[in-house]
Amino acid sequence: ERMRRLQELIAENLVERLSGSQDTQRSVPHTDPPPLDPGPSSSLTAASVQTSDEASAVSESEDPVSAAASPTGKTQADEGEGETCSICFEPWTTAGDHRLAALRCGHLFGYICISRWLTSGGNKCPQCNKPAKRGHIIFLYARRLKALDNAEEVRLKSRLELEQGSRRMEQLEVAQCRQQMQLVADENVRLRKEVEVWKAQAAFGSFQGASLSSSQRQDSSSGGHYVFSKAVLVSQTGGSRVLSYCEPLGCLLASQPSPQATLVPGFGVKKISTATLKPSQYVPIHSKQIRGLAFSRHQDSLLLSAALDNTLKLTSLMTNTVVQAYNTGRPVWSCCWCHDNNNYVYAGLASGSVLVYDTRDTSTHVQELAPLRSSCPVVSLSYIPRAASSMFPCGGLIAGTLEGGCFWEHIEGTTYTPHILPLESGSCTDIQVEPDSRHCLVTYRPGRAHPSLRCVLMELSRTPQTDSRQPPVCSCSPVQTFTAGSSCKLLTKSAVFKSPAGEGATLVCAGDEATNSTMVWDAATGALLQKMPADLPVLDICPFGVNQSSFLASLTEKMLKVYKWE
Repeated sequence: ERMRRLQELIAENLVERLSGSQDTQRSVPHTDPPPLDPGPSSSLTAASVQTSDEASAVSESEDPVSAAASPTGKTQADEGEGETCSICFEPWTTAGDHRLAALRCGHLFGYICISRWLTSGGNKCPQCNKPAKRGHIIFLYARRLKALDNAEEVRLKSRLELEQGSRRMEQLEVAQCRQQMQLVADENVRLRKEVEVWKAQAAFGSFQGASLSSSQRQDSSSGGHYVFSKAVLVSQTGGSRVLSYCEPLGCLLASQPSPQATLVPGFGVKKISTATLKPSQYVPIHSKQIRGLAFSRHQDSLLLSAALDNTLKLTSLMTNTVVQAYNTGRPVWSCCWCHDNNNYVYAGLASGSVLVYDTRDTSTHVQELAPLRSSCPVVSLSYIPRAASSMFPCGGLIAGTLEGGCFWEHIEGTTYTPHILPLESGSCTDIQVEPDSRHCLVTYRPGRAHPSLRCVLMELSRTPQTDSRQPPVCSCSPVQTFTAGSSCKLLTKSAVFKSPAGEGATLVCAGDEATNSTMVWDAATGALLQKMPADLPVLDICPFGVNQSSFLASLTEKMLKVYKWE
């Protein structure tokens, strides 16, 4: 019925237009519909500005049936979409009875067509069947009206959003997988280190058992061994470098960066009580990394520190304040006290010079000991006090550089005589001194000739011993050589000291980077006594005693491990 009525209306409209004998205004009285109340539907009238009258003429000879279809098979409505009325398929106009009009549902028609449709009994929109009446008709003012088909664009945008969401989910899964993989890798490294520790302990246990079962050599030579006591966290982020022991206060001092870098930047030392083996407090001192710590023999709790910020400082550990500072003008790599005169301190510079300071003079240094060879940094400084010994009675300063070592004999006051030590050139990393036995321990890094880390115990000598007509010459000769692993990328410090077992025995300790462990040798026999594991490469070693007990502390960039002699 609907299609029949639509066809009748189209035929009637075509007949009226072709006949031309009947005025549309007279056949269908035209009265402009009353203005509608403002509402949601009235928003359609907010179109562009009204233009001049323009109408598309339709040829009288055009067949309405053929005009409805194009040669390509498209309907007239498809070809003139946005320009023709969907009832009569005629172009709408901007004025007259076939002007552009719309219903509340939004569909467009010629005014006369939709008016007749609703007048003839239609109460619904011809396109969507939504309820409609004549009062719903509103006029639209536009020259041409075409709707841009963006359905494909909307569909593609929707697919793009879905793909982007899926990609974000995949990236999140990849990040989670990477994090899990990193955790697994860290756990794998930790387990590998534990396996290496167990292997080292098992190897040492078998070595110790074999030694005891054969000749009880260990008991006779050292009379005991070190037993792990406690591990102390020094720096969560790393950066620890050197270690020292303050006997008056009974505490270990380990250098570290500031734990509150945003509030208190720089570097300082952390106090670790030897009674409880717990860290107590942090003392800020320098603005850059600390490379040397030293105490005097007068037990006055004054800490001498050297750092890369071109300063040498004295800090009172009683008040935790810096009491004196010297500006060296160059980075300081090492420092020590003069044990013959506590008023003098030494600073080893990156340029190879050694500056002598008098603590009673706060202005500048009193003497500069210039390098005799190349200008390599002075990585270690050790002072040997004078002694009534026929082999080596003089006192002085041993300065170690990467190119070798030099003994500066202290004559008197600020007078020093240099003696070049016969050391290997280009591989020396550290020189430590045992003052009682007058021996020095020289550490060499691996090279082409020697693929392993070596610690060579040297005996100092002075010739001639009795003839005063010849100038004295101070020298050293090797006594014992100790070998470790094949890796040495860091300037680590070794130690030579009296064995806690007594009987004149001496122990040599060094860090082994290849196995991250602390190695202990018997200086007399050269035998490896212990190999104590660490979490990272050992940077410094410090023996100390508390309440008639002997201990050994080894420092990595994060941890401090303490061993007790039993």
